[in-house]
Amino acid sequence: MRFGFFLKEAIRGLSRNSAPALAALLTVMLTALVLGVFIPIVQATTGTANEVRDRVVVNVYVEDGSTEAERAELRAAITRTNNVKSVDFISKDEGLATAREKNPGAFDEGAELLGKNPLPDTFRVVPEDPGKVSGIIDRLAPKDADGVRVPSLAAIDEVRNKEEDTAKILSATSLVKILTAGLAALLIFASVALVANTTRLSIFARRREVEVMKLVGATNWFIRWPFVIEGVFVGFMGGVLAVLLLTIAKETFVDPLEDRFALLAAPETIDFGLLIAVLLLACVAVSSAGSALTLRRFLRV
Repeated sequence: MRFGFFLKEAIRGLSRNSAPALAALLTVMLTALVLGVFIPIVQATTGTANEVRDRVVVNVYVEDGSTEAERAELRAAITRTNNVKSVDFISKDEGLATAREKNPGAFDEGAELLGKNPLPDTFRVVPEDPGKVSGIIDRLAPKDADGVRVPSLAAIDEVRNKEEDTAKILSATSLVKILTAGLAALLIFASVALVANTTRLSIFARRREVEVMKLVGATNWFIRWPFVIEGVFVGFMGGVLAVLLLTIAKETFVDPLEDRFALLAAPETIDFGLLIAVLLLACVAVSSAGSALTLRRFLRV
C-alpha cells in the first residue's frame, strides 16, 4: 500500500476530528514552549553553579627557606595527588601585586613596617571534583593524633583552604543541581503524560472506526499508520508554533536584555538552533509514539 493512501487517510481523519486534533496540537505547543524556556534556564543555572564550584581551591604556602629541589619535590607531589586538576605557582611578588590591586595602600603599609614582602610563595591547587577537596589537604598535610595538621614535606609551610566558604559553596551548588534536575525530570514526565493523554482522548473519539476496521480484516499496522502520520503532523505543527513564539520572545525580550543580565548570556546555555531542532524532534517523536501506543487497547477486538 502506497504512502499516499495513508497520508490521505491521515488528512481525512484530521479534518473529521478537528476538535481533538486541535486540542492535541495546542497541548504539544504549550508543552514545547515550557520546555523551550525551561531547558536554557536549567543549563544556565547549572553552569553558574559549576562556575561557583570552580572557585574552590587549596593554597599550599611554601616555606621561605626551602630549596629549589624541595620546591620541585613539592610541585611533583601535588601533581601526583589524586583529584588535582591544575597547579599554579604564584610568587610572593605576584601575590603582593594582586593584593595591592584589591586593597590599594594596605599591603604597602604592611611591607614598609616589616621591611619585606609579608606574603609567601604559593601553589594554588584547583581540584577536579570540589566535593573531594579534603582529600588533597589530607595528602599534603595529614592530621596527627591531636588533630593538628602536619605538613608532609619540608617545603610546605601551611596548607589552607577556606573550609567554611567551601562548605557553603558545595552545599548551595549541590542543592541547586538537585532541585533543577528534579524539576527537569518532573517537567519532562508531566509533558509526556499530558501529550499522551490528549492523544488518547483524540483516538478514543474514533474508537468505533478502529473497531470496524479491525473487524473487516485490516491489519494492526494498516490501522496504525494513519494515526502515526497524524501524530507526526500534529507534533510538527505544535513544535513549529512553539518555535515561532520562542523566536519572537527571544528577539523581542531576551536579546535586548542579554547585556544586562549575565544569566541570559550564560556560556553553558544550549544554542538556539540546536534547541529548535531538539524541540521539533521531541514533539514529533512523542506525538507519533503516543498515537501508535495508545491504539493498542483499541486493536484488541
